[in-house]
Amino acid sequence: MGILSGNQYEEPMHYGEVFSLWTYLTGLKGAISSYQTYMNHAGDADLFKLLEDMVDGARREEMEIEQVLKENGVGLPPSPPERPYSHPEDIPIGARFNDPEISAMIAKDIATGLVSCSQIIGESTREDIAMLFGQYHTNKAQAGAKVLRMNKEKGWLVLPPLHMNAPQGVTV
Repeated sequence: MGILSGNQYEEPMHYGEVFSLWTYLTGLKGAISSYQTYMNHAGDADLFKLLEDMVDGARREEMEIEQVLKENGVGLPPSPPERPYSHPEDIPIGARFNDPEISAMIAKDIATGLVSCSQIIGESTREDIAMLFGQYHTNKAQAGAKVLRMNKEKGWLVLPPLHMNAPQGVTV
């Protein structure tokens, strides 16, 4: 196996792994900033708690990926500034994201993250990177289930048209 036959932590990352980790990290940094902003807009306590959990999870991922990139001599992407806390009532109604909008944006981010994690797992030759993103994928799937449950309970879930019965005379 040549260069890939030793300790996986000493194996070089290939360019795809470097690019994917760097790009994923850039997205994480943006997500943290976005979620902090959403926290300022969120009026629902459950949504606020979910956003806090999302920020905490993203920060853990950020630290782990930064460590891998540093160990491999890869420069890190810039971080946006921390968002200050404000109270939702301090934001004018017309300028504020409403709770169902925030929840929909979180659900979209989770779906995108699941695809990104799957892609990184599939392209990785280092098992440690594949396993790391396998764990992130599992965490995102669990977060997605929480968001779905919350959206259903709060009445925020917007369903596409439901296909109950095929019209008569249509054969498949």
